[in-house]
Amino acid sequence: MTIDPDDPARAVEAVLFAAEEPLTLDMIRAHVGEEVDVRGALDRIADHYAGRGIELVRRGDRWHFQTAGDLAHLLRRDREEPRKLSRAAIETLAIIAYHEPVTRAEIEAIRGVQISKGTLDVLMEAGWARPAGRRETPGRPLMNATTAEFLTHFGLASRRDLPGIDDLRAAGLLDPIDLAMAELTISGESDDEEVANGPEDD
Repeated sequence: MTIDPDDPARAVEAVLFAAEEPLTLDMIRAHVGEEVDVRGALDRIADHYAGRGIELVRRGDRWHFQTAGDLAHLLRRDREEPRKLSRAAIETLAIIAYHEPVTRAEIEAIRGVQISKGTLDVLMEAGWARPAGRRETPGRPLMNATTAEFLTHFGLASRRDLPGIDDLRAAGLLDPIDLAMAELTISGESDDEEVANGPEDD
C-alpha cells in the first residue's frame, strides 16, 4: 500500500492509535514508508489534538496518545494508591535522573551514605530505573539509568525537562535539608548529561 506523501497525517495517526506501546520515528516509518515526513505529520497531529480530550505526547524518543491530564480522573473507577517511596529511594532516583548513567558507588558518593540493594530493586520494579551497561573501569561496575516509564509517569518529554533548584525552591518543595541534597544532586547536571548522552536525537 502506498501512502499519499502529501497527506501522511491520517496514516501516522492510525498507526499511533492502534499501537500497543509508544512508538519511535523509525517504528512509525516502518508502517507508513520512508518517504513520508513523519516528523511533520506528528506536529500536525499534535496541533490538531491540542486542548482536546486526548493528546499526542512525546516521551523521550517515543510518541503516543494519552488522555488529557486534566481529564484522567474521569476514567478512574477505583482510587489508585500512590506509589510510596522511601526517602532513600527518592534521593537515589533523583541522583540517577540527573547524573545517568551512574554506578552504585557514584550514587553513594553523592548521598554520602551507602544504599541497600533493595533500594535499586524497588526503583527497577517500579519501572523507573534500569541497568545501563557496565563502566569501563576496574571491576566494570553496573551503571543505572532512568526509563521511558519514568518520563511518562512524571510527564517529562526528556531529561532536559527535569526541574532545577530554583524551580523546586519556587514550588516550596525544598526544606533546608532537601535544598542541600538537591544542590549535590543537580550540581554538574549539564556537564553530566552532555558527556553521558550527547545531543538529543529527534
